[in-house]
Amino acid sequence: MSCLRGQTGNPSSRHAAGRAGRKAIDQAREQVAAAVGAHSSQVVFTSGGTEADNFAVQGICAALRPSQIAVSAIEHPAVMRPAQALLKRGWKLSKTAVNSDGRIDLASLEHILRQPTGLVSVMLANNETGVLQDIPSVVELAQRNGACVHTDAVQALGKIELNFRALGVQAMSLSAHKIGGPQGAGALVLDKKLDILPLLYGGGQEKGLRSGSENIAAVVGFGVACELARQELASRNDAMRGLRDLLEQGLHGLGAIIFGEASDRLANTSFFAIPDIDGETLVMVLDRHGYAVSSGSACSSDSAEPSPVLQAMGVPEELAWNAVRVSFGPGNTQAQVDGLLATLENELQKMKRMAAMAI
Repeated sequence: MSCLRGQTGNPSSRHAAGRAGRKAIDQAREQVAAAVGAHSSQVVFTSGGTEADNFAVQGICAALRPSQIAVSAIEHPAVMRPAQALLKRGWKLSKTAVNSDGRIDLASLEHILRQPTGLVSVMLANNETGVLQDIPSVVELAQRNGACVHTDAVQALGKIELNFRALGVQAMSLSAHKIGGPQGAGALVLDKKLDILPLLYGGGQEKGLRSGSENIAAVVGFGVACELARQELASRNDAMRGLRDLLEQGLHGLGAIIFGEASDRLANTSFFAIPDIDGETLVMVLDRHGYAVSSGSACSSDSAEPSPVLQAMGVPEELAWNAVRVSFGPGNTQAQVDGLLATLENELQKMKRMAAMAI
């Protein structure tokens, strides 16, 4: 708020106001780096996770001779669509299969990597199911075959311990608003040895990789959010896992199927379906009662198809249409979970009565 109210200097300027802005950005860069086990010099600020993903895919591939891009079949559109766009530039795109639990099939990736591959991109935590991937094993396979690795860690930030060095990837995408920071701020964390071309050219900000005057307030907010998330990681996770488990216990009682339940998942995410109950209908009904849930990824709202993630997991299309995602944050309570389950039970009874009357 102090930046929004009083910061007027361009951080690229040499005067006092500009130096104050630069100092604020440098501090935020250190806070983001500390949250992911990286050095501050490896953090390049962006306008969010989508830009960071596009920057990684397009920037890395632009520095390479066209070959193959390997992505998981459950990647976010911010990775999948720029990868598809590179087909026009001579690149080949291959999708690694996942199993019914939402985990990457490493044998499938190994088979794909028999062909010359420049980039492998696999998200750390899925944005719909919350399922976590074995990124170190992905890195091992990729490095054995001369490919670099990018991971979309937008969902994972603030919910699991993150260590850029330990993961072994060359690029990692982050976003502020997933951890309570401002919308419109993100970062791409880069291995210093990685050859990547700029996404935006101009005045040379962000080490010449992402030109344009920085959004100081958003960047500062991102840094503070990272600091809080790092300090409160354990307590937040314990609280959210308790709420998720309580919810899923109740959902099982209502006949729900929970996707990715057998896999390691983020503590705050539950993706489920109740057979014969349309997901979009359920989302709207719950919204009228004050519960903000979704029928999949908010970033795929332009799609008229059921969740590509569930399709890749082999979920039947008629069940995939029924999917609903619930995500918890630090401010949620047991009373809200109890209320959600009671509302669900009541509304399901109404829907079943209406269906019986229509027969």
